[in-house]
Amino acid sequence: MRALIAAATGLAVALALVLTITAIGAPPGETSPEPLLTTVPKHP
Repeated sequence: MRALIAAATGLAVALALVLTITAIGAPPGETSPEPLLTTVPKHP
């Protein structure tokens, strides 16, 4: 019985966390004006 209560409590906490994050909303994403420059090292 304790395991069932623990599972229900964990599920309720997880659901509350998801709903809180959903209510807050996603952070505003901004892209960099310059592209990322990557280089490949020269092989010897």
